Formats: sequence, structure tokens, C-alpha cells
Amino acid sequence: MKKKDILVVTNYFPPEKGAASNRLFSLVSGLSENEYNVKVVSPLPNYPQGKIFDGYKWKLFSKTQESFGTLYRLWIWPSNSSNKFLRLLSMLSFSLSLSLFFIFQKIPQKVLIQYSPVFVGFTGVFWSKLFRKKIILNVSDLWPLAGLEMGLLSKGFYYSLLCKMELFCYRNSNLILGQSKEILSHIDKKEVSSALLLYRNFPDFKPQKPIDKPIVEDIKIVYAGLTGVAQGLYKVCSSINLPKHISIHIYGTGSDADQLKSLAKENVFYQGEIKREELHKKIQEYHLGFVPLTNRIYGSVPSKIFELSRLGIPILYVAGGEGENIVSENQLGWVIPVNDLDKLQNFIDTLTAEKMTMFSRQQVQLNAVNQFDFSSQFQQLIEELNLL
Repeated sequence: MKKKDILVVTNYFPPEKGAASNRLFSLVSGLSENEYNVKVVSPLPNYPQGKIFDGYKWKLFSKTQESFGTLYRLWIWPSNSSNKFLRLLSMLSFSLSLSLFFIFQKIPQKVLIQYSPVFVGFTGVFWSKLFRKKIILNVSDLWPLAGLEMGLLSKGFYYSLLCKMELFCYRNSNLILGQSKEILSHIDKKEVSSALLLYRNFPDFKPQKPIDKPIVEDIKIVYAGLTGVAQGLYKVCSSINLPKHISIHIYGTGSDADQLKSLAKENVFYQGEIKREELHKKIQEYHLGFVPLTNRIYGSVPSKIFELSRLGIPILYVAGGEGENIVSENQLGWVIPVNDLDKLQNFIDTLTAEKMTMFSRQQVQLNAVNQFDFSSQFQQLIEELNLL
């Protein structure tokens, strides 16, 4: 059977770490295994440090053959600055490189575009529409609405412009993938004609079977992921008083990393960033996975829910939104209202080894494996793609 061609446009891709790059790599690998000849176009790796990785510095363009197909790396002026103007310049720099790529490279008939960032999504949709390609939009969060809810954006000309770009992307796509029901509901209200498909960020790895050992020592809580503004880890760790028998261990990097490193608290340990495979092994040493957000973000479902539960780690969920229902309905752990430090403190004060037996590791993993199946979800995607 002749392979079908598809181009994937994404702002994040390995060797960058994090949920976004993991999600796109799983998607790309799945496409390659399902009779697709995949081309990926992405910036030179720089996230989340905002610096071009070693091995890619001083390059304007890179083309390599990978296990899944061809990977194109394009020039970007990287920045992780909190200055909105500098972040905008960084996004525009990749949008410029992406525009040149569309103009001078042969583009397949099907183009899958990761949205957000807004400018990258808009650029991909604009050129794909101009060249009459079939557009698949993968919507992972609702920018600019999410930026407004996090306090990163305010209503005005710039916000209005982003909203118009968002609507352009929705209305000019043939198929839209949404990571949550809230995302699909938001898009559906925009009166789009695109087909909509719920496509959650399920991980694609074979987990080891966890062992339910009695907790005979301290209870160890783990956080693994981006330590950014949205997660608010520094605020939580500096505000909460931990009993002597409970500790929090943090893996990842982001804007809060330096503050977490210097946090002088006996039971808070910042472990830095490690590779995903090593992290999966490390996580088995912990008893409870922590999933916080500073504010309830409409449309957001933290991917840590699916990753931790697949590893058999019960969850302490303090992020609000659709994720609350997923954790509760699938009996994956405890839910506390978003940003409610008083209730979080009360939970920590009453957390004992006996209380931890409410959610066994084996049952949490069984629930996750049964409910969050990457393969069956991916087959739905393939069927939709074949209809385009």
C-alpha cells in the first residue's frame, strides 16, 4: 500500500521535554505506523529555557531523517522572557521561517497544525488554506482565552486581534481535534463547519505493574512537569506547612525553577529536570502525584492526570475544570478546589498511611489503562483523516 503524505506543524517537539512535545511525538509516531509518510516542521529546539540547544546553535535550517520520517528545524529567535513584546517577537520569528518553508518547500495535501501558539497556528492555517490543503487543527488550549484567565493578557486591541486569528483558524480547518469537551464546546459555539473530534493527551507507553507496598516511612508527594506561572508551585510550597512525615519532590523546569531551588523548606526538594524514561522509573518511588493550577483554565485538562495514573500513582488534583470530573469519575485520587490553600492544608494535615489505602496503585493503573487507551483513540483519528 502506498503511504499517504502528511505535514505536521508544531512549536514543540523532542528533544524538548514536556507534555506538548511528548504529545506530538506520540501522534507523529502513530501516523508513521499507520501508513503515513510524515514530515514534521518545528523550530530549532529551545523550550522551555528560551535558548537554542547545543548541537543546533548558529543554524538557520536543519533537515534530518528520523524513525517516523523527515524532521525540518527552522530558525527562531528564542525567548522565555516574561516581557510580552519579546515573547511576541520570538513567535513572529518562527512564523516568518514557517512562511518561507511553505513558499519554498513541497507541501503534502494534508497538514496537521498544532494550535497554540496563536501566531504559529494562524501562519500554518493561512498558508495551508492559500495552497488549498486539507487542514487538521490540533487544539490543546484555548488561547487567547486561557491567557486572559491566567492574567497574562487583558482585553484590548491585541486580545481582539488574537481572537480574530483564533476564529480564522477554526473556520478554515477541515478537522479540529480538541483535548477536552470544553474545547470542543467552545469551538462549536463559533459556528464552524469543521468536523470535531475529542482527542485527549493519552500517553503511549507500556507501564510496569505497580506493587502496593504498605507505607512504613514518610509519605512522598511528587510533582513532574513545567514549573511555570500557571502551576504556581512556588506559591503552594512556600504557603503550605508540611508535617514531618510528608515531603514534596519536584521534577521539571520553568519560570518558578530558581525560586524553588532557593526555597528554604526542610520537606521540599527540587530535583531538576531528567529524561522522561528515567522520570517514569523515579516516579515509582513516590506515593502521591500532585497536579496543581493557580486558576481554573477553561478547556485545560492537565496531561499529568493520564501520565501519573498510567504509572499507578494516585493523584492529588488541585486544578479545577474538566480534570476534576476525570479524576473523580475514574477513581484516580483526591480532588481539592483550585487554588484553595486552606483545604489543601487541611488535606495535608490529615494525610496518613491509612488514608492512602483509599486508592491502591494497582486499581488506579487498571482504571487508567481501561479508560485512557491511546490506540483506540488514535484509530478514530486515522478513520477521520482517511475521510479528508
